[in-house]
Amino acid sequence: MVAADNLSKSSPELKQSKFDLSVYLKERQQLVETALDKSIEIVYPQKIYEAMRYSLLAGGKRLRPILCLATCEMTGGTIEMAMPTACALEMIHTMSLIHDDLPAMDNDDYRRGKLTNHKVYGEDVAILAGDGLLAYAFEYVATHTQNVPATQILQVIARLGRAVGAAGLVGGQVVDLEMEGKTDVPLETLNFIHNHKTAALLEASVVCGAILTGASPSEIQRLERYSQNIGLAFQIVDDILDITATQEQLGKTAGKDQKAQKVTYPSLWGLEESKKQAQLLVEAACAQLETFRQAKPLIALAYFITSRSH
Repeated sequence: MVAADNLSKSSPELKQSKFDLSVYLKERQQLVETALDKSIEIVYPQKIYEAMRYSLLAGGKRLRPILCLATCEMTGGTIEMAMPTACALEMIHTMSLIHDDLPAMDNDDYRRGKLTNHKVYGEDVAILAGDGLLAYAFEYVATHTQNVPATQILQVIARLGRAVGAAGLVGGQVVDLEMEGKTDVPLETLNFIHNHKTAALLEASVVCGAILTGASPSEIQRLERYSQNIGLAFQIVDDILDITATQEQLGKTAGKDQKAQKVTYPSLWGLEESKKQAQLLVEAACAQLETFRQAKPLIALAYFITSRSH
């Protein structure tokens, strides 16, 4: 974890601040872990629920639910209002990881330091576990969100659906698969892939937290720009770590992009320029938060994205 006082060297917004990101992340992660553990019980047929829980509770940064909680609090809401949506975001994200690791996709044996779902339960059950998590995510928002007007809950469900479908994650994944092995992928296509495959769900995480509180259209617009910028920065750092980090640090196979002959930001720009671009994106993201009070968590989380080691 990175404490906010370390980040303040590169972030003027956090200077003179007592906000400690490491403490904040630890507290929020524990809240999310507890809620996720309670969200799915093992009933008949046990295998599918076990498979769903295996990947959902395998750890991770829980960045998407934490972003949702932070935005909800920043715009005047509570953790309780946002927690069902936060859990749903992690269910959707976990589905994408289970499916992404399948032999027909990225074909990986490890995720979050553990064997991937299909290595434990088989490809058939892994596909169904992902399907189960995706369907349950929407059910969970609809049935567990309290003290939020129904129209805002509907907006959240619609936003989640768009983020994960052909207009979002699925569309980005399709183009990503089509571009494997090609050496002439332009920057515009690479940006399209990651604006959809990575940034769309991060954007939903931030924006849904604000929708729950009835944030204004102008506030939503600024939060969309914030999250789109941190989404691309997140992917650039992922590409860098695929080259520079070890499997133990990543919790998954290192060097996958090069083996799959994928075009990445470092392959287009080089490592140093990629780091510079990620930093510029984070600075642009934080500029969108100037009109918000209580924005320290979102600012710190943005800088955390570029300084993380996994």
